[in-house]
Amino acid sequence: MRKFGLIGLQLSHSFSKKYFDNKFKVEKIEHTQYELYELNTLDELIQLIEDNPQLLGLNVTLPYKEKVLPFMDELSPIAQTVGAVNTISIQRNSNKKAYLKGYNTDVIGFQESLKPFLKPQNKQALIFGTGGASKAIAYALNQLRITYRWVSRNPKNEKTLSYKAITGDLLSPHLLLINCTPLGMYPNIEGHPPFQLDLIQDTHLVYDLIYNPLETTLLKVSREKGAQSINGLSMLELQAEAAWKIWNNLR
Repeated sequence: MRKFGLIGLQLSHSFSKKYFDNKFKVEKIEHTQYELYELNTLDELIQLIEDNPQLLGLNVTLPYKEKVLPFMDELSPIAQTVGAVNTISIQRNSNKKAYLKGYNTDVIGFQESLKPFLKPQNKQALIFGTGGASKAIAYALNQLRITYRWVSRNPKNEKTLSYKAITGDLLSPHLLLINCTPLGMYPNIEGHPPFQLDLIQDTHLVYDLIYNPLETTLLKVSREKGAQSINGLSMLELQAEAAWKIWNNLR
């Protein structure tokens, strides 16, 4: 039995298990399981791998995308540059010692899901949040030659704005808005990045990485203002397929 899974906290509402369970059923992939592994700390990761010799790959979600880096034996070039890992391949030698390589498939998931919606005016972006997911988004924007600024509750450097700095004048040229925070995620669906949402205009493209609910408060207001809005479901499907290819050495 081949095993794969997801590590993180509070995984009961995770997309990944449902997605892979359905994939295995539809594509008739036998002798394969995908499980959820809630880890209170990453110190439990090594024991998890030792206790499950059939475990061949893991996805990584909040809050471990950055914290997991020191546990990797190797990083892909993209994961190294981004500084965050959301996919781990597990290989074992003849002594059953595990070798962990970290990847970041959030980059391709976001990039490919965004491309169909981009317009010539989407040349400047604001990224809400500074966690592991936001770093993958920033890397993808660089590849698309879109400039960006980070926005955070607690800016740590001059490159990062505070939410208090968001005004109509700031939003006017920044026509791509991307939420990388958990604000608005189930069950706290009333939440949203803390700025005045009615500043959003019909010229904006608003992308929320959250997929539960499918329409967050941020996306609902954006739609009502006439802006184009995208949830994170397509990104998750694309990054999951990219992870599957890595685990199975597919091209």
